[in-house]
Amino acid sequence: MYKRMIVYCIAAISALLLFFSIKNYRDARPVADDVLFGLAHSIHAAIEFSIENDPSMHSLSHFHANDVVFFGLVDNRGIYRFHTDPKRIGTRISDPTMMKELQSETMTGERIRLPGGEEGYQLLTHVHAHGGTLGLRLVMDTKRADVIIRNARANMVIMVTLLIVSWTLTALVFHYVLQEETRKRDMAKFEYLAKLGEMGALLAHELRNPLAGIKGFAELIERRSDTPQTRDSAHRILTETLRLENLTTDLLALARSERIERQSVDLTALIGQTMEMVHAEAASLQVTVDIDCPHPVRVPGDRDRLAQVLLNIARNGLQAMTDGGRLRIATRRSGQCIEIRISDTGHGIDRETMNRIFEPFFTTKARGTGLGLAICQKIVTEHGGSIDLDSSPNGTTVIISLPGADTEETA
Repeated sequence: MYKRMIVYCIAAISALLLFFSIKNYRDARPVADDVLFGLAHSIHAAIEFSIENDPSMHSLSHFHANDVVFFGLVDNRGIYRFHTDPKRIGTRISDPTMMKELQSETMTGERIRLPGGEEGYQLLTHVHAHGGTLGLRLVMDTKRADVIIRNARANMVIMVTLLIVSWTLTALVFHYVLQEETRKRDMAKFEYLAKLGEMGALLAHELRNPLAGIKGFAELIERRSDTPQTRDSAHRILTETLRLENLTTDLLALARSERIERQSVDLTALIGQTMEMVHAEAASLQVTVDIDCPHPVRVPGDRDRLAQVLLNIARNGLQAMTDGGRLRIATRRSGQCIEIRISDTGHGIDRETMNRIFEPFFTTKARGTGLGLAICQKIVTEHGGSIDLDSSPNGTTVIISLPGADTEETA
């Protein structure tokens, strides 16, 4: 939970920093325009003051201000009375819109594109002179004012870059932290399974001899008893003894870590033979069994152990369809692996059970041991494969992936 809160806090801080850097960049242009307008207004006041002191406007030829590209004074006929370029004096303004703005009482400023392709700022207003009012066209260079925009853009780029780098580093740190936590959980699980396996192996070994004796005496009593009640009791003892024998066998299977003698196994034939073994049980439950293995496939492995996996999963599927249904097993090649899908149309598995389905001794059955799927996972893992489940209220699919016979050397 605290990790999620840390991520949320970092995300919120990052979003605020990004918001303010973008807002600062978007506000930079209006600020630069305000600076240009203020500077242009100051130059306009200086020009007007110069005209009041020198109505002949000769002193304007020596007027100089930073960032001024040019300026000109226009009479009410649109003829330049003064221009910083002497060649323009006496010429007429051809733009009627500009002339209209020069004659208005308002002061307008806007960015324009200069003939050389550069951006400039144009102020159109008027000045009071002896004998009337003249229009003022003032054009300024925007480079110095646009430093505000360039700095804001650079700050935004730096901020975005820093956020990307910080999020990348954060993601890497979280990735390695999660990897380490996963590794620790796996190590703890392996240690638990190892201890569990040792205990199970010891328990199974200690139980086998007494169970063999109990089984033998129960069989003897069942054969030689003259009363039905005694034979029935002996039969029950024998049944429970066999169940305990199966449990000890499962415990040994979970505990042992023998090297698998891999041989090339005809998986298609193995599936067919396994389904034959559950055919009678399926028929009694009114379950239809479908096999979809269109092409022969082979995998390297232990034939008996793979058969144990298939048989266990098929029986689990049948037990989930007490009211009938369909059991389907299909194979297909997925890259360099062979994928086996065993699907049933049972009631499905809830999420909580799914999270613990491969844990040893976890079961939802009244008389189950909870070792079947744990053993299946162990056998598949020993074969270099993987096993997974996909479940919904409409049924469950067990997906087994095994290396193909041509992708792994037989041992």
